[in-house]
Amino acid sequence: MAQGQQPSGWAALFPFLIVLVIFYFLLILPAQRQRKRQQQMLSALKTGDKVITTGGIYGTIVGLRDEVVQLRIADQVRIEVARSAIAGLQPHKEEAPKS
Repeated sequence: MAQGQQPSGWAALFPFLIVLVIFYFLLILPAQRQRKRQQQMLSALKTGDKVITTGGIYGTIVGLRDEVVQLRIADQVRIEVARSAIAGLQPHKEEAPKS
């Protein structure tokens, strides 16, 4: 009886390496890019920016400190939130021309 050859160590690891490469390009790399964009946005915040927090609060930045952002959410209403709680900038609304 002839026995089949056993695959070498590299041949057995090859499918796992392919799966790791696919996971890297489909999951890890996009997450790293998103995290980098978020960090750049947080470091570029300035007074007057209109933002939305992770809790869904819309406001305008009126003060900045190291890790704290002061938001105006209504007339005479200001709150302080952590800089990391800022989810993003509010999209600019383009007004339709009036006829």
